[in-house]
Amino acid sequence: MTEIIERDLLNQVTPYLNDPEIIFIHGARQVGKTSLAQDVMNHLSLSVPTESLLWVDMEDRGWLEICNRSLDEFMRHVRAKGYDTEHLLYVFLDEIQYLDNKIPFLKLAYDRYRGRIKLIVTGTSTFSTKSKFKDSMVGRTVDFELFPLSFSEFLRFKGLSYDLGGVDLPPSIHADLIPLYKEFVLKGSYPAIALEEVEQKQEKKLKEIIATCLNTGIPGIVKIRNIQKFNRLVETLAAQTGSLVNISELSETAGLAKQSVEEYLSILEDTCFIRMLRPFFHKIRCEFTKMPKVFFEDSGIAHILENRSFSNRVTGNLFENSVFSELRKQFDEESLCYWRTSKNQEVDFIINKNGIIPIEAKLLFKERELTSLRYFVKKYGLKKAFVCTLEKPQKSPCSWLEIIYPWEIASALNAYLNSN
Repeated sequence: MTEIIERDLLNQVTPYLNDPEIIFIHGARQVGKTSLAQDVMNHLSLSVPTESLLWVDMEDRGWLEICNRSLDEFMRHVRAKGYDTEHLLYVFLDEIQYLDNKIPFLKLAYDRYRGRIKLIVTGTSTFSTKSKFKDSMVGRTVDFELFPLSFSEFLRFKGLSYDLGGVDLPPSIHADLIPLYKEFVLKGSYPAIALEEVEQKQEKKLKEIIATCLNTGIPGIVKIRNIQKFNRLVETLAAQTGSLVNISELSETAGLAKQSVEEYLSILEDTCFIRMLRPFFHKIRCEFTKMPKVFFEDSGIAHILENRSFSNRVTGNLFENSVFSELRKQFDEESLCYWRTSKNQEVDFIINKNGIIPIEAKLLFKERELTSLRYFVKKYGLKKAFVCTLEKPQKSPCSWLEIIYPWEIASALNAYLNSN
């Protein structure tokens, strides 16, 4: 029997199992949405009879046809199969994006069978991010986004049990974690890759994930008019991760109209393949940069797309991408941004939540590269800034600067936020 490795999100989902709202778990393909839903079902099976648990795979043509006919037809079929619809029935709808009339089906199921049916739904983010879905389902859903593995989850999937809950780990532990984090950056954070031990198989599986997403997964949900140019755009973005998004340059490089570039960027973001980081504004004229920066949700995908195969070299851009991914798992999009002025002064990340927290991602720490960070701290009268690095000096050169490893991000930022 395969050992179940729990995701951190499981503990956030289970408290809502007795509430009437639809639990919606969304995220990119292959990040483990189905496995998480199965873990939720296993959790329920400890206290709920089998006839009160129903798994519906929307990639199963039979189930899909039944659901597409009507909710009434679905309920008749469920009753005929012996499931208990008189008491609380937990219905897991996996890969809901394949259903034709998703909103009417979910809305009607909630409104008509609330208290008798509890829906746990998984799917991509494409339709869930649309305003029509949000407006129609307001008050009816509890939304959870499943990301690729965090570094702590990555270690767990590798069978390692480091406790990363504090910022006072001994130097020997940090020494152990540095090569593991480099592997995390280069090979990415998809569960299937973390579980695979053979590098050749890791590379093959990651390439298959990319091909499935770009050539069948995304085009199966939304219309892509030119797959070849779409893929060229994605490869261009991978080479520019952490850089400003220039629509005109991308249009010329990929051979696409500007409108198509904007459309495809939106699709890639909706499907959790890339993420745009917006600039931080504070009513200052010189901070006029409006272009977002682009990051990949998984640094391993960016690595493969740019290099065609695994390399052993962690670049500054890839490291910055990995720091972005770790921050994304802790802070919502409204709280996370970057800062850049007309004079090209830049801070990689700004946390704008309960105050302003600037963070620089530097693969190798160099004091002379703190100019922009020092300027930002002085301009906004801040008491603290952070540099995230893999080369940590014994002592910080500035009283206002805290230097941390990537695996210390959560504990260091939480400690700072709680102290204010």
